[in-house]
Amino acid sequence: MNRLSIRNREFMELSGVQVTLLPDDSYSAVIVNAAPISRSYYEEDYDPDKLSTPVCWSADTQTPSTDVPADAKQAARCMDCKHNIRGSGYGSSRACRFSQRLAIMPEGQWGDIFQLRLPATSIFGQARDGHMPMQAYARFLKEHDTPVIAVFTRIYFDRHSETPKLFFKPTRSLGDEELRVASSVIDSSDTIQAITLEYTPFEGVNKSPFEATNGFTQSDRRTL
Repeated sequence: MNRLSIRNREFMELSGVQVTLLPDDSYSAVIVNAAPISRSYYEEDYDPDKLSTPVCWSADTQTPSTDVPADAKQAARCMDCKHNIRGSGYGSSRACRFSQRLAIMPEGQWGDIFQLRLPATSIFGQARDGHMPMQAYARFLKEHDTPVIAVFTRIYFDRHSETPKLFFKPTRSLGDEELRVASSVIDSSDTIQAITLEYTPFEGVNKSPFEATNGFTQSDRRTL
């Protein structure tokens, strides 16, 4: 599966291939589909050079997934978990992190599906001076009766953030043929794989997949 990394505030394919950027170093793509927001808890601090899987995770942000071993569940409900308290993680953050997976089709690589994983800072928050995190962007498009799949989205970094934080902005509408191609892959196997939260097993770590999701409902596709 193709994955787009935002590590070190740089867009890069996980294969190491440099991606094509706009003149302002932003990234242009169509958001084809999206998974519900999920969350995961890791016992160790984040290390970009070390592969790891979470101890506990939730596919719906409400309760631990049924795939979490009974002795690894940190609480019966996420809202009651000590790792859900602000300050339990780095700085004022929560130790159990929110994230969301998007399936995107990059402009210039038409037909190719990439997974883009958003951290909490790229999901939540209010729009400021036209800079919109994902939820604010979804509300903006809904207010203008515009399906997210019907526009090219400019994806760019918050230059004032020390950690990777993305903003989203519409640039132009898709042409008829572009929209036909984008709509045809909403539920393709590559798209579903991109939005499915799954951990690949490797030495010393057991596989702990999130429950697969079918992505948008028909009504969801018109707003995000």
